[in-house]
Amino acid sequence: MMNTNGLLQSKSDANIDLENRGYKYGDALFETLKVVNGKIFFWEDHYFRLMASMRILRMDIPMNFTMEFLEEELLKTVEANNLLKATVRVRLNIDRGEGGKYLPLEETNINYNITVEAHHQPFYGNLPYEDYIVDLYKDFYMAPGFLSGLKSNNKTLQVIGSIYASENQLNNCLVLNTNKSVIEALNGNLFLVKGDVIKTPPLDDGCLKGVMRKQIIDLLKNNPNYKFEETSISPFELQKADELFITNVIVGIQSIGKYRKKTFANNVAVDLIKLLNAKLRLT
Repeated sequence: MMNTNGLLQSKSDANIDLENRGYKYGDALFETLKVVNGKIFFWEDHYFRLMASMRILRMDIPMNFTMEFLEEELLKTVEANNLLKATVRVRLNIDRGEGGKYLPLEETNINYNITVEAHHQPFYGNLPYEDYIVDLYKDFYMAPGFLSGLKSNNKTLQVIGSIYASENQLNNCLVLNTNKSVIEALNGNLFLVKGDVIKTPPLDDGCLKGVMRKQIIDLLKNNPNYKFEETSISPFELQKADELFITNVIVGIQSIGKYRKKTFANNVAVDLIKLLNAKLRLT
């Protein structure tokens, strides 16, 4: 079952208007959420990121789009799929409705739809990483700036980058911006560890404003064992690093095992996973 503007229906019964702006122009945003036993992880951060992104795209936010309303719709959809006592991956999609060309019609209806699928991992674990291999994706580059950091439906680079990774027996690729700085992985934010210093690219380099990125930064800023820097990362730094790891809300932290001829440890990642799970149990 999926939720289209509050209507629960089977996926086979759901139809998308060919004039839908999300379909025609990618004029849409989405949030990927993790729900465990009816609890949405980091819901407040997801909600405020979504509202900020809608404002940047000049979408008229409906009056009923409160945090409480959308949370209720999300959990209603989870319950309709008999997954309220399970671990679930949820996608909340927002589009600007139908009509117009590049310029939307003066009056458009903001649509939302919600889909869910079962997920196997309730809390964040120490995932296998020794054979998790990445390389740079250099066919196309992201433009620096905040538009690149929106979680919009325009994910062409990530799609063809994922095809490239599959064709080259890679688990993931690292993305560069037009300044040739490393900004993220195809499916999450990137952190680099060298000694007690942990770096992640700044948002104005063009990386995603990730919800899990925010959680990890909060943990690092309050941890006396590490020095945190939000700064650009050059490709030359990757092979000098002690650790590299990728973050997103579904897997939490995925350590990288190999980049070209360099292999990495994952000691810091293991420490942060423990702190992250402790934070979740306290909230």
